[in-house]
Amino acid sequence: MTTRPDPGPAAAPRPAVDCLVVGGGPVGLLTAVLLGQAGLQVSVVERQPQRYPLPRACTIDHEALRILQAAGLMAEHADLFEPSQGERGGYEFRNGEGELLRAIDWNRPAESGWANTNGFYQPDLEAVLEDLAVSTPGVEVHRGWTFLELDQDQEGVSVRIAPTGRPAETVQVRSRWLVGADGANSPVRSRLGIGVGDSGFEADWLVVDYQPLVEEDWSAFVTQYCDPAQPATAVNSGPGRRRFEFMRRADTTVEELGLDSTAWRLMEPWGVTPETARLERHAVYTFRGRWAHTWREGNVFLAGDAAHLMPPFLGQGLCAGLRDARALTWRLGLVHGGLASPSVLDTYGPERAGHVREIIDEAVAAGRVICELDPARAAVRDAGMKRRSADPGAATQEPPHPRLGEPSLTLPSRGADGRLAPQGRVRAGDREGLFDDVVGGGWQLISRTGDPAALLGDEDLSWFRRIGGVIADVSGGGSVRDLDGAYGRWFTEHGCEAFLARPDCYVFAAGGHTDIPRFVSHLRQALRPTAQDRALSRVNQGGTS
Repeated sequence: MTTRPDPGPAAAPRPAVDCLVVGGGPVGLLTAVLLGQAGLQVSVVERQPQRYPLPRACTIDHEALRILQAAGLMAEHADLFEPSQGERGGYEFRNGEGELLRAIDWNRPAESGWANTNGFYQPDLEAVLEDLAVSTPGVEVHRGWTFLELDQDQEGVSVRIAPTGRPAETVQVRSRWLVGADGANSPVRSRLGIGVGDSGFEADWLVVDYQPLVEEDWSAFVTQYCDPAQPATAVNSGPGRRRFEFMRRADTTVEELGLDSTAWRLMEPWGVTPETARLERHAVYTFRGRWAHTWREGNVFLAGDAAHLMPPFLGQGLCAGLRDARALTWRLGLVHGGLASPSVLDTYGPERAGHVREIIDEAVAAGRVICELDPARAAVRDAGMKRRSADPGAATQEPPHPRLGEPSLTLPSRGADGRLAPQGRVRAGDREGLFDDVVGGGWQLISRTGDPAALLGDEDLSWFRRIGGVIADVSGGGSVRDLDGAYGRWFTEHGCEAFLARPDCYVFAAGGHTDIPRFVSHLRQALRPTAQDRALSRVNQGGTS
């Protein structure tokens, strides 16, 4: 895919929009797409005049692909992603002698209908997302514009921006909401004075992306070489590409680590040389685990790296940002449409913060294992990990599956609430495919015992459909056939017969088939907008249309 020539800033944004998104990376672009699809007028401002042409994130999981599916991206672009393969689950930890210490099952059957873990090339994904954004009614992308300042009141946010490099040429934009998806050094977060928590983990690593010129044979999708002489990572980074990462040792300066010659020297033991590979990029990064103390101030929200930062050892950084986008946009869409009280926005930060903190903690724990430089401590580590891996049941572990943080917009359901809901292949009439494509995404009310609609009164049924709800009977006698048994397995695992899932694919409630009216009643109560909320929605829609 080619990058459009754009030497200067795009035209200034409209003076009034429903939402201003600061940051035009994957998280900001996806946020804009989903809000535009929900009927909002959205402007994205990005300080860089052109997309970054080199890879950064390179792994993405099943849940993130389901989110991209909801945005309409996967139908034509599933080939951007290369599923994890390899022995022992595809993710290995090995010591300096090459012995297996631990494995994570990245090849497991995933809940979301897509491969559990995938490699991809970020410039290609960003190009597709930006094309999708500019083709979505109501969405405009303005490159070459820098965020400067904001003021807010109860009704919205007033924002000052300027062409990048020309801060005196300010323009003001008024928006009901602002989303700061502007990266780890977020100017939006800084302007709000939001503090950042720190895990205490910090390590400099050289990241090297290359294209193999010869066929390579790797036993795993990701291998962590826990060698105290030189910790390293090898990973499949998308179709036709690979990545190495090397930790900086104390006897190497950052400047030395960043040299071409250093990259070639460190890759040479694996047979990666100028004769066998084309070097695409090499850069030194400092891996950290950090998080914003709050994700919301009034009408301003943080998402992506502006809200959280984690070492890349679990491949979850971008995935977490895409989850942020989905969790926030369905809420904003309902509030904008007068279908929910603004109070639903209160749970965005706590839910996402609790979820991502668990992933950060696990990524930091993996980093502390990988980054051990003391040979004696590494030997003790290796002995313990080999002893544990000798148990066939413990040798390959599951990746983390966090629950939403609290307080959450869920109904207590014996542990199933706040967990990821499944998506399987189904048949409905003459259509066959993944559930979201065949039946519909959004709110999903699904039962293995009978038709959920038969238990709902006319008013509840009409309301549920008005918020974008879909209903399915996957019992075998209904109109939706569970082709691979994905729903049957999920219901059995969670000891229930029905669930109500949210648009971000997390379970609102689960239980018996006869509990369905209670699910819908509690959801109505949780979302219920006041007459004032509905009136404000009409005013705001009229003011920006």
